[in-house]
Amino acid sequence: MFKRTILSHLEQWKADSHRKPLVLRGARQVGKTTVVNEFSRQFDNYLYLNLEKKEAAALFELEIPLKDLMPLLFAHCGIIRKDGTTLLFIDEIQNSPKAIGVLRYFYEELPDIFVIAAGSLLENLVDVKVSFPVGRVQYMALRPCSFREFLGAVGEEALLPVL
Repeated sequence: MFKRTILSHLEQWKADSHRKPLVLRGARQVGKTTVVNEFSRQFDNYLYLNLEKKEAAALFELEIPLKDLMPLLFAHCGIIRKDGTTLLFIDEIQNSPKAIGVLRYFYEELPDIFVIAAGSLLENLVDVKVSFPVGRVQYMALRPCSFREFLGAVGEEALLPVL
């Protein structure tokens, strides 16, 4: 994968001691999942949940405390938790209004878990009366590859100062 500018923004988010769960917005096929998968290499534990899959979405339907949900998320992903940092990536979150609501509790109850949620159709949820946890999540937008990123991808970094 070529270097995306957003990776440096994600690193700043990770370093922020007051960080909140991050909602990564962007059109379909701009690389949201690819960018987060690349960023996940900086963590000791990486949990990837795609809420297009019913089994993953069903985990957020359980009426259990968040601290009890975490072991189930590890089990679902087939991962034994190691000491260190954990990144939870909830992809296609627009498919589960309950998962959207749970985001606030990560900020309040499990601030040591790094949480990124992504979806391409999040703006459409306003019409469906899904409540985003205002003030308890942060937003970041991923746009299609910029010209600067393209130059880096094709090995033409020498042209960057000309811009």
